[in-house]
Amino acid sequence: MKPAFALCPLLLSLLAGCSLGPDFSAPDSHAPAAWPALQETPAASQAQATPLEQRWWESFHDPKLSALIERASQRNLDLQIASARLLQSRALRMSIASEQTPSVDLGGGYSRARNSAEGLNDPSGNGGKSAFNLWQGDFTASWELDLWGRVRRQVEAADAVVEVAENDRRGVLLSLLAETAGNYIQLRAVQSTLAVTRENLEVSRHSLRLSQMRLRDGVATALDVAQASAQVASVEARLPTLEERQAQLINALGLLLAEPPRSLQAELLEPAPMPTPQQRFAIGVPSELAERRPDILQAEAQLHAATASIGVAKADFYPSIRLSGNVGLQSLQLSDFGSWDARRFAIGPQLNLPIFEGGRLRGVLKLREAQQQEAALRYQQVVLRAWHEIDDVLRLYNASQLRRDLLEEAVRQNRIALQTAQQQYVEGAVDFLNVLSVQGALLASQEQWVESSAAVSQALVGLYKSLGGGWQPFSEPLQTAAQG
Repeated sequence: MKPAFALCPLLLSLLAGCSLGPDFSAPDSHAPAAWPALQETPAASQAQATPLEQRWWESFHDPKLSALIERASQRNLDLQIASARLLQSRALRMSIASEQTPSVDLGGGYSRARNSAEGLNDPSGNGGKSAFNLWQGDFTASWELDLWGRVRRQVEAADAVVEVAENDRRGVLLSLLAETAGNYIQLRAVQSTLAVTRENLEVSRHSLRLSQMRLRDGVATALDVAQASAQVASVEARLPTLEERQAQLINALGLLLAEPPRSLQAELLEPAPMPTPQQRFAIGVPSELAERRPDILQAEAQLHAATASIGVAKADFYPSIRLSGNVGLQSLQLSDFGSWDARRFAIGPQLNLPIFEGGRLRGVLKLREAQQQEAALRYQQVVLRAWHEIDDVLRLYNASQLRRDLLEEAVRQNRIALQTAQQQYVEGAVDFLNVLSVQGALLASQEQWVESSAAVSQALVGLYKSLGGGWQPFSEPLQTAAQG
């Protein structure tokens, strides 16, 4: 019997290293060797397959934009909420991991009681005829032998859930960076449009003065003056809408920074040039996308958690053994409480073997397996959506550049046309309607050029967001209790 008894600890140690259920392995993202869109578009001459710029907003060389992003990363409430969710997941993981170690409790108590004379034995020996005191002190320890890896799989799933929360926070941060940059670019675009509109308003007023002067000289008609006045009013009517949009964007930036309304007007109301991207930019290589983009990392962690949960469900089919022990003191008199005769103890294993659960365990297992299948499909969907998003935004970036360059030429030609039309009107070669038509075309092309310039910068921001860049500089560990 002794050799067999000596093998028991070895057998228990082997069983303790057993974990039921499938082991997780990171899925293949099936990344292409190169970005497909760069093989067909002019962006290939600008994009470089070098490590992605982490602080990509600094490539716009706009100190105000960089300062706003830094402040948003520290104050934004959505980001703080995501950080709180991360702390919750870490705390939950710590609670689950505690099952890997023995639990130890120390207790004590005093009670004064009286037992029934007709019921259970009276420990006082008085047959239930008088009350008695009972002093107790206990030191209790218990530990579940994780024979089938149930607890280890639970901890593994909890670790994956922490990764889900971490990448959720990274995703919120990534969206925050892009939204802050996008709103700032829109703000500067609106201010540029305001400047263009005011410039055209001065041109319209000059045309009005010119038509009034020609009317006094008898070489123009009241129709010319009315048309010029209408043009002034029409251009001036654009200003309130643009000013309202400017205030709205300033407030939107203030909300991202957790500031009250109008708090940023003093520093943002002054117009500034629109941020323009540098000519060349780095976008990394496709194989790095699955290691950097938060939604892909989050989907992978969700698949990991679902895989580990299968092991937990399978372990529930097998017996569980809990070792427990209790050592304490018990006496009826306080003077006897510390004596050797007051000692008591209990030690032994507890076995739980599921025999009939009415299909509950099998149903839970099937549920976990179906959840893993869903998580695997969701991972494929997230990766595929990422490739589509990057391909679309690269095409958008190229299209925005081409449109901006063509509109720049349109603005130049419309300026020449307006100068020519004004000169010909003074000379009497054309009527005032030609001047108004050319001036309207110039204003429209200028506004479209501002819009297209902003679209180029916005597309680059969208590209960096789709590539998963920008959260890395702000990924410092949160202050929390150490994990168990």
